[in-house]
Amino acid sequence: MAASLGWVPAPAWTLAGAALALLALGDLAWLWRTPVPDVARRAPDALALGVEREVALELEPGARAVRVDVHDLHPGGWAVSGLPRRVALAPGMVSTVRYLARPDMRGTVAFDGVHLVLHSPLRLWRRLCLAGATQRVRVFPDFAPLSKFALVSAERASRMIGAHLRRRRGEGTDFHQMREYRVGDSLRQIDWKATSRARKLISREYQDEQNQQLVVVLDTGRRMLAREPAGEGDGLSHFDHALDASLLVAWLALRRGDAVGLYATGGERRWVPPARGMATIDTLLRASYDLQPAPVATDYLAAATELSLRQRRRGLLMLVTNLRDEDIDDLLAAVRLLQKRHLVVVASLRERVLDAVLDQDVPDQAAAVRAGATARYLAQRAAAHDALRRHRVAVLDVTAAQLPGALVERYLAIKREGLL
Repeated sequence: MAASLGWVPAPAWTLAGAALALLALGDLAWLWRTPVPDVARRAPDALALGVEREVALELEPGARAVRVDVHDLHPGGWAVSGLPRRVALAPGMVSTVRYLARPDMRGTVAFDGVHLVLHSPLRLWRRLCLAGATQRVRVFPDFAPLSKFALVSAERASRMIGAHLRRRRGEGTDFHQMREYRVGDSLRQIDWKATSRARKLISREYQDEQNQQLVVVLDTGRRMLAREPAGEGDGLSHFDHALDASLLVAWLALRRGDAVGLYATGGERRWVPPARGMATIDTLLRASYDLQPAPVATDYLAAATELSLRQRRRGLLMLVTNLRDEDIDDLLAAVRLLQKRHLVVVASLRERVLDAVLDQDVPDQAAAVRAGATARYLAQRAAAHDALRRHRVAVLDVTAAQLPGALVERYLAIKREGLL
């Protein structure tokens, strides 16, 4: 401005421009010669679906202080808080950036590195860098409930899951112990030989038979892709709910001494033979953590044929699916085949929004049509369930939230009644 007004000689304009250019080039050269900070990520190797966990990034600069913007390349779709972050790195000092991440899908996922934006001292230039190594982690179903239940008794854990238990004292199928007679014991429980020796009434106490077989059959077809509408659920698919409930009933069965296996069919297929011992729950987790439903129709009859060949010993088969009336013929044929050797329970998931539609007021014609269509659909669904019940198949018509308690309650009822 001074050169334009003639207050200073005209060459000052050129000199000022040259000085600014040299300053900018020096700022650029400083940034270009600044080494990229070393980045190390500390993240758990195993995460739980839908559970927020902390991830830490440790940044170590070279011999120069630098201001940097940090953003971790976490798997897309994850809910993240605390990124991006701007930090000032001091020479010889390790700075830690922590943020919270919530996985939204099971399976093996990758952190592809860390994006760094380095700023020059005069803030005239920015340099985009990719630092850090790719890290793969596994996202499992939420197994925190299993850890919580591990410290309580199997009966109390069943109540915590939501099962309604009906106790019958001492009427199992396996002998458990001898004890003194209690009011309410039946006469057939009295051991007369032990009574004569002890000179007081002695009763036999029985427990549910152990070392039986439970196979959880998971539908990985298109029906299990359903999700509850936003605001009415937790964002998980019906398959995620089915897998969580299956792990809960498997854990309880293992704790009661039974052998548990897993068979997935429809989309992806998996087979885990029944095994006893609490270590089996780890086997089931590793075998199922990356299972995903696929947009394909489930062939129930083909699945039943394959399962019949794999599972020779009689056992309890719990099929978790989302049954439609058009599936009933295929499913009936599959059930008849499995019933030749096994006891079959079908858990059919119901969308919670269907119940909400029938509970709403009907102020106009559109609402009346929606309510009528929903009622007709539910009637057809109930008819399909009744067709299964006529063939002595236990059917559980439940929402995703009701599924864990319903499966556990049915399992315990079958054990209590000695149906296996």
